Amino acid sequence: MFETQTVPRPAKTPRIVFCALAFLAGLFVVALLSSFFVGPSDIPSDLRARLEPPLFFGGSWAHPLGTDELGRDMLMRLLVSIRTSLLVATLGTLIGAVLGTAVGMVAASYSGIVDDALMTLVDVQASLPFIIIALAVIAFAGPGFWLFILVVGLYGWERYARIARSLTLSAQESGYARATAHLGGGSFRIYVRHILPNIASALLVALTVNFPETMLLETSLSFLGLGVQPPDTSLGTMIGDGRTYLVTAWWIAVVPGVVLSLSALSASLVGDWCRDVLDPVKSP
Repeated sequence: MFETQTVPRPAKTPRIVFCALAFLAGLFVVALLSSFFVGPSDIPSDLRARLEPPLFFGGSWAHPLGTDELGRDMLMRLLVSIRTSLLVATLGTLIGAVLGTAVGMVAASYSGIVDDALMTLVDVQASLPFIIIALAVIAFAGPGFWLFILVVGLYGWERYARIARSLTLSAQESGYARATAHLGGGSFRIYVRHILPNIASALLVALTVNFPETMLLETSLSFLGLGVQPPDTSLGTMIGDGRTYLVTAWWIAVVPGVVLSLSALSASLVGDWCRDVLDPVKSP
């Protein structure tokens, strides 16, 4: 009698992760669609309607989420803020991932002075409080949207550099890399066409974990007034505008704060799930 071997079924996506994915997808869809209908300059001020509460707290259907201190509709501001925060967080995360991966692979491909210099730079970056660096750069260079995205993009690049360097050093000793080199493949082809796809899963895990931290960094800088500048708005800007109205008009800060918290939580849950699914190193 032959024993039949059962093929393990792939683990189902946990319900909470599915909800997190749906929430993040909804945010990106809302951000994409809102760009065609509303912009920062399309939100009028009406001082006669200032500080109106949300619909279920005594407000009206004209302003379902209430109005702020200038009578601007909170729902319209929230749509614009979600779009801006997601744009900054997404571009910033991608910039850090590309920069860190490039530095890590270059450090792995060169030994000696180049490797030591790049990894020393990585250690220096990791040892400094990044928010202080960001505050200094923005205060010195002045506020600017694209400069702000670049500064946010420099956050966390050293993590990608360490991961890329470690995995590239391991991949260099593997059979497929040596075979490609013996067949006459150049260094660029080996690293880009063969090594990079094989270490992409670990880098993707780092990207998903770093995304909520980048989003919170953008919020922190915008809350301090050094991030997104008027007439543009972001979740951090809305929270900063509402900090003086927490007692009299709590919804100005609470509504974007709830959206930010759910966004960061959802991104963290997705990042943990991706790490469990894609991480090649499995614990027994």
